[in-house]
Amino acid sequence: MNENTLTKVYLYTRFERFWHWFQALMIILLMITGFEVHGLYTLMGFDTAVDLHNFIGLFWLGSFAFFAFWLIITGEWKQYIPTTRKLFDVARYYAWGIFHGQEHPVQKTPGAKHNPLQRLAYLGISAMLLPVQMVTGLLYYLYNSLGDVSLAPIAFIHTLAAFLLVNFLIIHLYMTTTGHSLFSHIKGMITGWEEIRDTSKIEEWETKATRKG
Repeated sequence: MNENTLTKVYLYTRFERFWHWFQALMIILLMITGFEVHGLYTLMGFDTAVDLHNFIGLFWLGSFAFFAFWLIITGEWKQYIPTTRKLFDVARYYAWGIFHGQEHPVQKTPGAKHNPLQRLAYLGISAMLLPVQMVTGLLYYLYNSLGDVSLAPIAFIHTLAAFLLVNFLIIHLYMTTTGHSLFSHIKGMITGWEEIRDTSKIEEWETKATRKG
């Protein structure tokens, strides 16, 4: 089959799609309320923003724990195993090839929904940045019961992580436009189906990476 032929593949389950949009909503609401608490603007009032921020944060913390459990019992955690296979090819593509009409060096498959660069990014976000944000947020929430603990470093780390999440969100939104059409990636996260270019080479890089687990 011609390698330029687009083939429809079901990549994202209903739960994955639900979690993606649910978490996006939680993060956006936390940003809106959190930045108001810091006095960047007045939208709903300080007290309301604090109460809503605390409620959403605690609800997100519990939901994230459930998502981690789901990853373990379904084996989907293997999708986040980092690999250097074709990592530099992907980085070179986004830095140069995409602007010169080159094809993406790695196509998505059900066994490898994320390319090597995405794996590193999502692993860093899910295993480091989000836990740091959640732990510091919980410490912030429980501050009055912690005793003689300085609030300044907790607040600084929590706010820094928030700005890093803003940067990730901006980059993530841009990356959704880099498919074979402007909204193809977004459509895939809504319907579960994505169109990929048919090639016999797409299995080589991902099977060795995912089977290690």
